[in-house]
Amino acid sequence: MPDRPTRILIVDDSAVMRSLLRSVVSSGAGLEVAGTAADGETALRAVDEVRPDLILLDVEMPVMNGLVTLRKLRARGSKMPVIMCSSLTQRGARVTIEALAGGASDYVAKPTGQSSREASMAALSQDLIPKIHALTQGQRTASGFAPGPAAGTRAPLFMPAAQAFRPQALSATPTALVIGVSTGGPAALDVLLPALPPSFPLPVMIVQHMPELFTRLLAERLNGRCPLRVREASEGDPVCAGAIYIARGNWHLEVLAGARASQPPTLHLTQGPLENHCRPAVDALFRTAAAVYGQGVLAVVLTGMGSDGMAGARIVRQQGGSVLAQDQQSSAVWGMPGSVVNAGLAQKVLPLHAMAAEILRAANRTTSPASSPTSSPTNSEARELREAVR
Repeated sequence: MPDRPTRILIVDDSAVMRSLLRSVVSSGAGLEVAGTAADGETALRAVDEVRPDLILLDVEMPVMNGLVTLRKLRARGSKMPVIMCSSLTQRGARVTIEALAGGASDYVAKPTGQSSREASMAALSQDLIPKIHALTQGQRTASGFAPGPAAGTRAPLFMPAAQAFRPQALSATPTALVIGVSTGGPAALDVLLPALPPSFPLPVMIVQHMPELFTRLLAERLNGRCPLRVREASEGDPVCAGAIYIARGNWHLEVLAGARASQPPTLHLTQGPLENHCRPAVDALFRTAAAVYGQGVLAVVLTGMGSDGMAGARIVRQQGGSVLAQDQQSSAVWGMPGSVVNAGLAQKVLPLHAMAAEILRAANRTTSPASSPTSSPTNSEARELREAVR
């Protein structure tokens, strides 16, 4: 018997945008429009009346904007998935970052510059429909698709487990921490990064799938919340212990060995081809970090849709490094960490609230300067490895 359709509440003050979103949702398999609202107050009443499975929520609206609406919804105890609809403006991006850190599940950018309504629909559908399915569908099993979640609940995108997971000891003393994250990432980073103390001895490099404007604002926000300095990565930055670097949107973030053994590694930004349909890609960071730091890499894969990071995690393990993955229950979407776990690459699978403590336990085993590779390939070997894994 087929599952009932996934019901979507559309909230936007623009009649044109509500119409466009209605058309996009109606075109998606297994989706239907539960209702529409032009402001946050009306939306909160509609939630009780139409009981949607997911809300598409405009960022900027009269009467009650999207951020206030989200806060009121979460204050009720609702964990219903919410996708913010944002304009690609400074203000729109800033409010969206606040919403994502405050419990929004994901976001989509409103289409701009398309030549026709059909082109706008196509662009929005490509981004929005997979996110709706990932945030609302139930467990995919070997025998088929399990029924979707009840209204008002959140269901991670599960991956079929080939075998029971068995934790393993971490491979080696880490000298660098690399993190890959996507859907649900700002909220996850908002929990993890402030828990790292000022004395944290490792450099931290992060790929969060986001556009360029958003990554800068995300770094600024986290810098105000974390004991460690957080910045958007720039070309040629020396990799320093106790600093956090966030990949710039639309640029892959890579690590290069220092020109001499006495010099620290540096960051390299490139607009090479998309990897896993992404730029920046987690795989690009993980594999180049493995080339430079060898067994000193501690790779962490957090919540996210898709499988970006799995190939990179495999290279980290091949070079003797360690891999941690966020668990299914605490992930907004268990695609990225799930792919790593089911490939047998994660040594530990942890809830988000326990991740910082595990990282600190591993990091505190080291006594050498974290900005320099330890037990890693030579510069020439690192270059050869980077070329081999491209």
